[in-house]
Amino acid sequence: MTDNAAVPSSVGEVEAIAGKTKDVPELLQWDSRLRRTVTVYIPLALFVIVLLFPFYWMTVTSFKPDHEMYDYKDYNPFWVHSPTLHNIEVLLFETNYPRWLTTTMGIAVASTFLSVFSSVLCAYAIERLRFKGAQHVGLAIYLAYLVPPSILFIPLATLIYQFGLFDNPVALILTYPTFLVPFCTWLLIGYFKSIPYELEECALIDGASRLQILRRITLPLAVPGLISAGIFAFTLSWNEFIYALAFIQSTDRKTVPVAILTELVTGDVYQWGALMAGSLLGSVPVALIYSFFVEYYVSSMTGAVKE
Repeated sequence: MTDNAAVPSSVGEVEAIAGKTKDVPELLQWDSRLRRTVTVYIPLALFVIVLLFPFYWMTVTSFKPDHEMYDYKDYNPFWVHSPTLHNIEVLLFETNYPRWLTTTMGIAVASTFLSVFSSVLCAYAIERLRFKGAQHVGLAIYLAYLVPPSILFIPLATLIYQFGLFDNPVALILTYPTFLVPFCTWLLIGYFKSIPYELEECALIDGASRLQILRRITLPLAVPGLISAGIFAFTLSWNEFIYALAFIQSTDRKTVPVAILTELVTGDVYQWGALMAGSLLGSVPVALIYSFFVEYYVSSMTGAVKE
C-alpha cells in the first residue's frame, strides 16, 4: 500500500513538482561549470600568464628600437610599433655571442653525457646488485643534490686551481656532474624499479654478464628514463651560472648566461635590446629539446616519483 499523504492532490502540485525536478539538473550544471571555472580555468590562466609573460617580454624587447624602450608616453610598452633587427645584428655580429653559444653547447653536451653515463652505472648497481645498504646509499646520493652550489663552488675552486684548469671549459665539464649525477641517479633508480627483474634473471640463466644485460636489456627498456635524465642534465648545464662565473674569466670562453650579463653591461649602461635577444636565443635550444621529448620527460618523472 502507498501513503496517501505522499500522493499529489491536484494537477497544479504535479506540475510544480515536475518543474522543480526539471530545474535540478540545470542548477547542478551551472554549479559545476562555475566551480570548474573558479578552481581550474582561472588558476590555469593565471599560471600561463605568469609563466609565459617573461618570454613575451623578451621577444617584444628584442625587436624594439631604443627610443621605444624608454618612451612610455608615446609608445605602448607591451607592443612593438616599429620592429627592428638591429638588436639581433648587434648581438650576432658585434659580440662573441656565436662563440659563447658554441662553448655553452659543447659544455652542456659533454657534461650531460658524462653525468648520464655515471648515473646509469650507479643507479643500476644500487637497484640491481642489491648489496647491503643499497637503499641508504641511494638516499645519500639524492641528499647530495640538495647541497647548494654556493657552498660547493669554494672547495671546487681550490681543486680547479690546483689542477691548473682555471679559465678552461674542461673545469665546467668536470664540476657540473657534482650536482647532475645525484638527481639523475635518483631518477634512474626509480625507473629501473619499473623494469621486471625476471628479464634479467632469464638472461643470467642463459649466461649473460651484467654488462651485457645492462646494454641489451635494461637500457633499451629505460630509454624514456635516459631521455628524461639527459634533458634534466642538459638544462641545468645550459643555465648554470655560479660555476661558470667563478671558473671562467676570458671573454671568448664564457657561457651564454654569464656572458650576456657581464659583456653586454658596460658600467651602468644596459644594452636591453641585445640582452633580451641573447636571452631569447639562448632559451631556444632548451625549448626545442623539451618540445620534442616532453612526453618521455613527464612519464619518467612520474615513474620516479611513484617509486
